Amino acid sequence: MEFHLKPEGTYKYDAVSLGEIMLRLDPGEGRIRTARSFRAWEGGGEYNVVRGLHKCFGMNTGVITAFADNEVGKLMKDLIEQGGVDTDLIYWKKTDGIGRTCRNGLNFTERGFGIRGALGCSDRANTAISQATPEELNLEYIFGELGVRWLHTGGIYAALSEQSCQTVIEACKIAKKYGTMISYDLNYRPSMWSAIGGIEKAREVNREVAKYVDVMIGNEEDFTACLGFAVEGNDENLKELNLEGYRKMIQEAAKTYPNFKAVATTLRTVKTATVNDWRAICWADGEIFQSKEYPALEIMDRVGGGDSFASGLIYGLMTTGDALQAVNYGAAHGALAMTTPGDTSMASKEEVEAIMGGKGARVKR
Repeated sequence: MEFHLKPEGTYKYDAVSLGEIMLRLDPGEGRIRTARSFRAWEGGGEYNVVRGLHKCFGMNTGVITAFADNEVGKLMKDLIEQGGVDTDLIYWKKTDGIGRTCRNGLNFTERGFGIRGALGCSDRANTAISQATPEELNLEYIFGELGVRWLHTGGIYAALSEQSCQTVIEACKIAKKYGTMISYDLNYRPSMWSAIGGIEKAREVNREVAKYVDVMIGNEEDFTACLGFAVEGNDENLKELNLEGYRKMIQEAAKTYPNFKAVATTLRTVKTATVNDWRAICWADGEIFQSKEYPALEIMDRVGGGDSFASGLIYGLMTTGDALQAVNYGAAHGALAMTTPGDTSMASKEEVEAIMGGKGARVKR
């Protein structure tokens, strides 16, 4: 599988993300409803991917986003900088001081344990990034003059507002015009799309975005809701992976969108909030490649596991061009990310490759 990436000397960034970054407030082992203190993290479906590409895999990455210009926005910038991701592309929007004109998003998240599932309570309406236009984000300059090898964005950002729908489509058009590879995580959230037209709007926007995407990421529900494709006869609990069903669905999608070079999805069977079966598949060149399986994976914090899968997958595709290697990088990175708290990965490339190679959890001395 060949990706026509920009040659050395023609770009500033290996990868950038376009999307919303929220302040995650985490009550640790407790509940949101009874908390007296929270730990602050940064996180967002698109951002988590490029943070992983930098922090774990050593790539030079940046974030295209917008913040309200206040102390919370500055906290977000500082958290992003601690993760090593470039913040020069952030658009700062003036605010009136109480959030009427724009604000920064908050996401209260508890991890879950055993029979109690993880729980999120977001507070993200009217955020600066939901209002940002292509001109405010300076997209022509970023992709046309600075140069970017890879753009990652997704359906969570698209669903924020009518404006974000327009901006994500325009961003993909501009990135493609300048030869940037594009990955997109469908990440369908019905509650987010409901305010701007529901599933019909989701399909309208995502079908337009799909015309420009090189690597499409999403589970079966995402493909059905956002693009209208489905796996026929699949086992609801994924006790038996219907590879032929997935193959037919993906081939139908690839026939509709011949620009797809790869399609990938994670497959998770939830036994409890802290024990999941975990694996992934990737379609490329007419074949489906399945990752190593991680049965009964013990989980500390599942939020961001799919994003860490995406960053491992993208790293593998960019550096090896081998779909089997890439899906194994993704599955191992996602698995490791769920063993630590917070949205983002704390794994190293060496740890990922050790897990891919079958190393166990013995103490390292």
